Amino acid sequence: MAARPHPSPLSRVLLALALVLGGGQAAAAADPAAINASPTLRKIRDTGLITVGYRLSSPPFSYLNLDRQPVGYSVDLCRQVVQAVRQRLEMPDLEVRMMGVSSATRLPLVANGTADLECGVTTHNVERESQVAFSLTIFVASSKLLSRKDAPVLSLDDLRGRPVATTLATTSIQFLQAENRRRGLEMKILAGLYDIEGFRMVTARQAAAYAMDDVLLQSLLAEAPDSADYMIAPTPLTSEPYALVLRKGDPVFKRLVDEVLAGLYRSGEIQAIYAKWFQQPIPPRHINMQLPMSPALQRVIAHPTDSPDPAVYR
Repeated sequence: MAARPHPSPLSRVLLALALVLGGGQAAAAADPAAINASPTLRKIRDTGLITVGYRLSSPPFSYLNLDRQPVGYSVDLCRQVVQAVRQRLEMPDLEVRMMGVSSATRLPLVANGTADLECGVTTHNVERESQVAFSLTIFVASSKLLSRKDAPVLSLDDLRGRPVATTLATTSIQFLQAENRRRGLEMKILAGLYDIEGFRMVTARQAAAYAMDDVLLQSLLAEAPDSADYMIAPTPLTSEPYALVLRKGDPVFKRLVDEVLAGLYRSGEIQAIYAKWFQQPIPPRHINMQLPMSPALQRVIAHPTDSPDPAVYR
């Protein structure tokens, strides 16, 4: 029998990382070398604290319940990550600090290390990769236009020379600004700090439409007593792959987060988590979104990806 070749030093390093980060019994023990190679894990170990950013008012992904506690689909996924960090660092008493963030502060707070993880409604795109890193995709939305039925807006052409609302520091405002310049639409773009502010501009007739991700528009309408007075245009403006936000340049921590998500996808646990927030009554008003899992998200679960390319999700 021929002698088996010895693995190269690089192969041995990769194998060690795979054992540490790949799940199962080999991943149970803390590996000092792998932890020291991760700025995020090292900081968490040294401080005894993990800081998780969440959105205050983006149901059903991330918001506050009546007890002022953060809950939601994205929050549940982040709690799974926190538990994996506890196990990896062998720190069962690891303190968790939940930090409220907005669309404007979420990326800077992760980029500067104030937050170790952000769980909200953040779209993964190439531009944002210059500041932060992203997990596997956790949801796929489409940006659309919401308007009043008595003054319907079906496309950007209907907004030529008119005011349109959106939310500050989102991909939707970036899209509107780019299209405004490219097509000379002369729209007046109004930006609120939170999603509810953009919706209120339409209800008050300050804006002809509100541009935002379809699932967030549906959530706003689900809680509006006069929801029958509004409509969402059927044609999507963009595809929006959501992901958890991580510190840039920390592949060890990213691998840990991705393994947690991939494990939920493989086991089927993601189905129950999804149903809990999108197909069952949720607090505080026990509204049911009645939103089946989209074919795009089903493909992500079957074949996990962290691609920022919208074409991957069409």
